Amino acid sequence: MPQALNPLDATSLLTAFGALGVFLVLYAETGLLIGFFLPGDSLLFTAGLLCTTGTGGVHLSLPGVLLAAAAGALLGAQTGYLIGARAGRALLERTRSRHLREGAARAEKLLARYGHGKAVVLARFLPVVRTVLNPLAGMVGMPARTFALWQVVGGLVWTAGLVLGGYALGSSIPDVDRYLLPLIAAIVAVSLLPLAFEVLRARRSSGGAGH
Repeated sequence: MPQALNPLDATSLLTAFGALGVFLVLYAETGLLIGFFLPGDSLLFTAGLLCTTGTGGVHLSLPGVLLAAAAGALLGAQTGYLIGARAGRALLERTRSRHLREGAARAEKLLARYGHGKAVVLARFLPVVRTVLNPLAGMVGMPARTFALWQVVGGLVWTAGLVLGGYALGSSIPDVDRYLLPLIAAIVAVSLLPLAFEVLRARRSSGGAGH
């Protein structure tokens, strides 16, 4: 009996869809406001690992995964930008998701602190923020060429870095698939660290302002 698909589990997604799953998840996570809960970081890393191992009978092609990841991330970001330019504010005002509202607030601070280019690149490495910043960039009128340039830079560094990191680890450690679950947990934890630092910094700033 086939195992039920779990959209929050990277291995389950890759077993069901292969490289196509990488494209679909990254497109939804970076282009559609409904995709903020999807496992982008762990999916990329796990896909890189599965290019060297045959865990669960799944063996992926490294060029195929890199291409699918880049296409999903870049097309998703452009879709998000267009959505934001046309209907972003209305969508954010209507959403009931606390995570999306908080992500939008962090994305706005990122833009204010680092400027357009650096903010678009940094957002790629922040869960939830990378979902919200693309439509937010369209919403605030960031020039289309500026956004396109930096989202391509950030998207390629993010996707290739995590996929190749997983591939390198899988190539250098024998039977690395035995440690797949702890490795995925570690990647998720590390990917959440920048978010945690931003939250702590914001709390300290607001606390200091109150004195």
